[in-house]
Amino acid sequence: MSKVRIWHSKYDVHVPKSLIYPHITLIDLLENSALKFPGKSCCLYNGHDYSYRVINSITTHLAKVLIHLGLQVGDRVCVIFPNSPLFIISYFATLKAGGIVVAINPRYTGYEIEEMIRTSQAKWLICLQELGDVIISVARKCKVRAIIFANQSKQIDLMNISQISKCKIIKSDDLGIYELNHLMNSKTPDVCLPDIDFNSPAIFQYTGGTTGTPKAAVGLHRNLVANTQQFITWCDLHEGQETIMTAIPLYHVYGMVLAMCMGIALGARLLLISDPRDIDEILSQIQYYRPTFFPGVPSMYYAITQYPSVKNGDFPLNSIRACISGSSPLHAEVKHQFEKLTGGRLMEGYGLSEAPTATHCNPLYGVNKTGSIGLPLPDVDCRIVDLDDGTQNVGVGDIGELIIKGPQVMKGYFNMPEEDKITLRKGWLFTGDVVRMDKEGYFYIIDRKKSLIKVGGLQVWPNEVEKIICEHPAVADAGVAGVPDKIRGEKVIAWLMLNPNQMVNQDEIQKWCKKKLAPYKIPSEIIVVNQLPRTPVGKILKRVLISDYLEQKPN
Repeated sequence: MSKVRIWHSKYDVHVPKSLIYPHITLIDLLENSALKFPGKSCCLYNGHDYSYRVINSITTHLAKVLIHLGLQVGDRVCVIFPNSPLFIISYFATLKAGGIVVAINPRYTGYEIEEMIRTSQAKWLICLQELGDVIISVARKCKVRAIIFANQSKQIDLMNISQISKCKIIKSDDLGIYELNHLMNSKTPDVCLPDIDFNSPAIFQYTGGTTGTPKAAVGLHRNLVANTQQFITWCDLHEGQETIMTAIPLYHVYGMVLAMCMGIALGARLLLISDPRDIDEILSQIQYYRPTFFPGVPSMYYAITQYPSVKNGDFPLNSIRACISGSSPLHAEVKHQFEKLTGGRLMEGYGLSEAPTATHCNPLYGVNKTGSIGLPLPDVDCRIVDLDDGTQNVGVGDIGELIIKGPQVMKGYFNMPEEDKITLRKGWLFTGDVVRMDKEGYFYIIDRKKSLIKVGGLQVWPNEVEKIICEHPAVADAGVAGVPDKIRGEKVIAWLMLNPNQMVNQDEIQKWCKKKLAPYKIPSEIIVVNQLPRTPVGKILKRVLISDYLEQKPN
């Protein structure tokens, strides 16, 4: 049982301070729901409904195919899809085969994908056919064993798996290249699925961690199952009765846990939206299918409140009972307007990839404090420690670094023991986030000790952007930081020092970045300076750059 903490008294009456967690895997979440709700819709995409029986059957089939092709327990499998049945199928098939999922944003460039394949040591890729030649080139450089391509636009017949053809290889040298439809319509191999323990790794989730260097947080099955159960309880969700608006990307651990895993554990129907910017599609799905739960980021809720047809009352949103907002600060006006439109509760929370996915949230029924990330979840213990020594607790209302213990905290980073020593100390996860706690146990984010930037809920690592910019022949040095942005949470700004007798404009640098960075990582503004302010040991004083920028551009 958890120790009594001041925040426990502010829990909703239905939330205990401690839960009992079953010793099961993510695989069990799907298989249990397939037993309880075989004919119920698991996911809906582009007008096609897929039942729990079908999704469970096809993932078992594909898992056996993967094993037949040579996948071994512990192999990393990069899954590169937007929200669609293809992501869910690839994810659970990988887990059933004993693999570890490395979920990757399909909008990443070849350079970014290559880094994740290389550092995760992945040997298998399941991805969009549209990525084609770029993926094949990267895969050969990284000595990937096999690629399985899927055509996003082609409707896959999951209802009738043929038992006649063999797995078809499109090309083969050192690299096997397969087509997912062929594998799905192949004869199921006569192999046994491995027995996966709940303490086994399930995902490698890439994060900037405390240093800003991309690294893979190792999430165990039990970590994700625990967080799933915490939020089912916290949000008072009901088995077999929920419909979840799934616009938050599933390749991000937030969407992966609080939409996909939680929805499947509940036997809910997932309304899959492949493009979260498509507000027309989101509103159409809300109107027709009446979702009850909608996890998202502030920019989504803001876009909906500003939509003309919503303002005119053309889209009833009153089916939505609860929403979780995470990844960036939620503005009070956005919260107020969205709750007014839906009649539901929009609860701001907090999480990180190292505790996949969340550790704090405002109550569903109780006091919902605007500007606060809320209360620690059941079985989550928190301390706020001195920023300098990291050992002494600070007082109520004082500022310090948030450190956490809980059943969702990761095992560690993959192949980074020195990073583990910094981040995991004596059972505590050092988040790198600067917070305060009020006298009722509500937490507030003050700043980031780390320099991670979040644009619309997606992570941008300044070191990565700086590295690309500094490869430009005109650039001597660069500093990258995020500044507040009302719509997207933060925007990326780059300050440059140029080499002697060099000139460069914003458009040129942005085009340079576009070659190697996803669009949301590209700086929205480029500022050329004579000198970059630095500490005595040479580190760029980004807080000075940000302060100067905000003084010059207060709006």
